[in-house]
Amino acid sequence: MWGMKDFKEVNVWKKAHQLTLQLYQATGEFPRDEIYGLTSQMRRAAVSVGANIAEGCGRHADGEFTRFLQIARGSASELEYHLLLSCDLRILPKEEFLRLERELVTIQRMLTALVQRVQPIANARQPLKAERKSPLVARSYQPEAGMRLMSQLVPKDKFVLASKEFSKQRKHCPKV
Repeated sequence: MWGMKDFKEVNVWKKAHQLTLQLYQATGEFPRDEIYGLTSQMRRAAVSVGANIAEGCGRHADGEFTRFLQIARGSASELEYHLLLSCDLRILPKEEFLRLERELVTIQRMLTALVQRVQPIANARQPLKAERKSPLVARSYQPEAGMRLMSQLVPKDKFVLASKEFSKQRKHCPKV
């Protein structure tokens, strides 16, 4: 179980924190007229990566942890674009861009690997949607609507065969 883990022990958080410190240093050299633009956006995105990892570690459920890791991954992608833009605008030197981008790509890969590691654990702990006791689940299941959609997507001759097979299988299913 990953929930309620000390975020300072998580390797990807350590790397994200170091990248944030490096980014603050690099953006300190940006022109003053970018202080409320690109500088602010880049710093905010970098901080968001580490902050979302930390917040996810403080949650009780692995599913919540996974969600915050995915948000951190989105912030890392946003930062990747800002780095590219600042380099293209010649605000960030090419060498600095390459160094920061290399670190960021490592963090993105680590986040992806961690999500893949935690997500099966989180999914195993949650009941399937069909198993949940909710009146909305029962009302939302409409096989006829699915059949209408299939008839629009599949050629007629193949649809007739598929619908006959579906009808046979459906007879064995309990009514919802």
